[in-house]
Amino acid sequence: MPVLQRPEAEARAHLLDVHRCEVALDLTHGDEEFTSRTVIHFTAREPGDTFVEIRPATLHAATLDGHPLDPAALDDNRLPLTGLAAGPHELRLDATMRYSRTGEGMHRFTDPADGEDYVYTQLFMDDVQRVFGAFDQPDLKAAFELTVTAPPTWTVLANGRTEQLPDGTWRAAATPRISTYLVAVAAGPWHSVHTEHAGLPFGLHCRRSLAPHLDADVEELLDLTRRCYDRYHEIFEEPYPFDSYDQAFVPEFNAGAMENPGLVTFRDEFVFRSAVTDTERQTRGMVIAHEMAHMWFGDLVTLRWWDDIWLNESFAEYMGYQVLSEATRFRDTWTDFAIARKGWGYDADQRPSTHPVAPAPEDVPDTASALLNFDGISYAKGASALRQLVAWMGEKDFLAGINDHFARHRFGNATLADFLDSLARATDRDVHAWAARWLRTTGVDTLTPTVTEDAGTWHLDVAHTGSRPHRIAVGAYDPDPGHPDRLALRDRFDVDVPADGAPARHTFPKAAPALVVLNDGDLTYAKVRFDASSWETAARTLSGLPDPLTRAVVWNAARDLVRDGELAPTAYLEAARAHLPHETELAVVQGVLAFARTQLADRYLPSAPSSPGQPAAATRHTALTTLTALSRDILRRTEGPGHGPEAGLRLTAVRAFIDSATTPEGIQEWLADGSIPGGPTLDHELRWRILTRLATLGAAPLPELHDLIDAELARDQSATGQEGAARCRAALPDPEAKQAAWQALFGTDPGSELSNYLFTATATGFWAAEQQDLLRPYVARYFTEVPALAVRRGPALAKAAGRWAFPAVLVEEETLRRGEQCLAEGDPTPALRRTLDDQLADLRRALRVRAAAVR
Repeated sequence: MPVLQRPEAEARAHLLDVHRCEVALDLTHGDEEFTSRTVIHFTAREPGDTFVEIRPATLHAATLDGHPLDPAALDDNRLPLTGLAAGPHELRLDATMRYSRTGEGMHRFTDPADGEDYVYTQLFMDDVQRVFGAFDQPDLKAAFELTVTAPPTWTVLANGRTEQLPDGTWRAAATPRISTYLVAVAAGPWHSVHTEHAGLPFGLHCRRSLAPHLDADVEELLDLTRRCYDRYHEIFEEPYPFDSYDQAFVPEFNAGAMENPGLVTFRDEFVFRSAVTDTERQTRGMVIAHEMAHMWFGDLVTLRWWDDIWLNESFAEYMGYQVLSEATRFRDTWTDFAIARKGWGYDADQRPSTHPVAPAPEDVPDTASALLNFDGISYAKGASALRQLVAWMGEKDFLAGINDHFARHRFGNATLADFLDSLARATDRDVHAWAARWLRTTGVDTLTPTVTEDAGTWHLDVAHTGSRPHRIAVGAYDPDPGHPDRLALRDRFDVDVPADGAPARHTFPKAAPALVVLNDGDLTYAKVRFDASSWETAARTLSGLPDPLTRAVVWNAARDLVRDGELAPTAYLEAARAHLPHETELAVVQGVLAFARTQLADRYLPSAPSSPGQPAAATRHTALTTLTALSRDILRRTEGPGHGPEAGLRLTAVRAFIDSATTPEGIQEWLADGSIPGGPTLDHELRWRILTRLATLGAAPLPELHDLIDAELARDQSATGQEGAARCRAALPDPEAKQAAWQALFGTDPGSELSNYLFTATATGFWAAEQQDLLRPYVARYFTEVPALAVRRGPALAKAAGRWAFPAVLVEEETLRRGEQCLAEGDPTPALRRTLDDQLADLRRALRVRAAAVR
């Protein structure tokens, strides 16, 4: 499919002014196709030629100003419109479209729990043309008038309020001017909860089979929504710009959520079927706040072209964490950001595929390249940059600039230059120079302290590798006299690190502190190091730091040291073993365990000593043994009735114990008994987690394992149950099971293609670090077959195949060689190329970490 080029978009935006689009969808034509009729009212500012995008199964008819166009003129996804006269025009398109099973366009899903069908749209970035014809670019906004014909038991949701007409058709209120990618429809026999707040109708919607789980959390969800809505109205002068606010939890959704105006769609894993930690509830709250921020950042004021995607995502990311912390019970959101989210940005920024937060226009020449930039840089790094901007210019001036931006560009489009102009009107600081350093550059700066002392004073020098200015806090800590295993804050002071060079030396009275923490409070985006004495103190007393955000900063620094080959993975594990049993902040426990289990155990440590001189302790098996012992320590500490954080810590420890088990003892008994001594309840999620681990370990004869999987699926006939069964079957250490899973993933029969979620479940079960000898032959097959799959199934599945089906557990030079050969000779699609490029960069890093550990 031809992708839209930036010059094409600029020329079309110069030629056309789109006023109104009438869209009529009929969803009653079976489970493969639906019909789509579109009428586009637009004006040509001058005579010229252009095109409209549509990707139909069949284009039945097209007329321009009442004159028929030849449907055979459709060239892939483009219908030419030639010889346009200056003035108003009306374009009509009548087509049959295909439903999607990949989460793109109009996705259709049959709930295995009750057989009910649901459809919803995901039209970002250029998938509107899978649903109806459009001038598909963000700066050709229009008012949309939508009607939908649906089965009689269905409810139809859309951007505006919907009503069912006497003939059974659903009509949505016309939208204000919005971009094509923001149009939304969700239809099916929804379970809905309606309320009103500030004179506006609010709604929550999910599949009927999830109704009890939504109802259990409805008060929390509505309370979060109200509080965030009210807080945004306190800080934004522009009122909420749409006529309703619905939140629909939809199945098999690829992203976390989508900011459709008035109808936000969320992945329905956020309707919790099983026990979750409070940190996971906080994450759900952050996504709610993030998507609501988009009603202003992205929907009211929209980027002109995709090089400014950060104007959407970085702002929503920053505002989501900030507003959640200000308006709700979740006060430690920035600790979660530091330990769980920020590393996404750091990792992306150290790969060859890195890009500026705000790339140059010429670096985003088309929609295919733009799609690649929805990553940790546009989200986590961009939000970190904004947090630093607020620290530098002050929140009052920052918000004044934002409100000026909204007022100047409401229901229109804007660029980075427009935004900086608004900020500059609100402050006397040079925001243009700041943006040049922070938004137009790549890479991660590094800040390294040197601590010296003499004659009753101590001195701090900060070495700066990089090119950005930083305003940071520095924390100086001493042992707590009453508690030798704790640290007390002696002083926290601000340091301005210039863009080029290092700040002036800081001198203080008294002896040097035991621990110096740069970027205490995590207000900037940079890697920080320790002086030798400080790391010794941190390794000994990390859990004794008084502030969880400071502990997160120290853990992140240790993570960076491991990734850079400056700290042995075993030293990180020793610190985790010593301190996590005493850690009280859930986000820190979850973040450290996740890094230790997925990166250290599965990638940075070999299955066996790789050289005669390497200690046996530096192996994956020892790491897993350490993690199970650590999990037992947390379980012992949290014995007895648990509520709140204690219950969350216990659930986290149980999950880690299951995932790290090297033998079936313990977890097999939990499954057989149907309970975990002391809790938590052995719910569906934990049962599937145990069964996946038992399947991976080959904990019983194959027939018995198959019977266990079948029995569990009979207990849990939900979509999640189907995914769990697919994951377990793919995890079995059996040649026939692996071949069957591979055929399901890469087979070419259109009738047996997996949906996006079943594909991911199968892929994650397939590659097990315990089964490297069994899996090694599939490495060559992967790099041979994945390019064709990407072409056949499109960008979403290409990304999933590159992320989840990649042989990441085989950290070997041969994997790297074959991957590089695929990039050079396999002609991967842009989405697949970018994902493979990132995976190979991570593989090179893992090989370097292993090599450094041997030296």
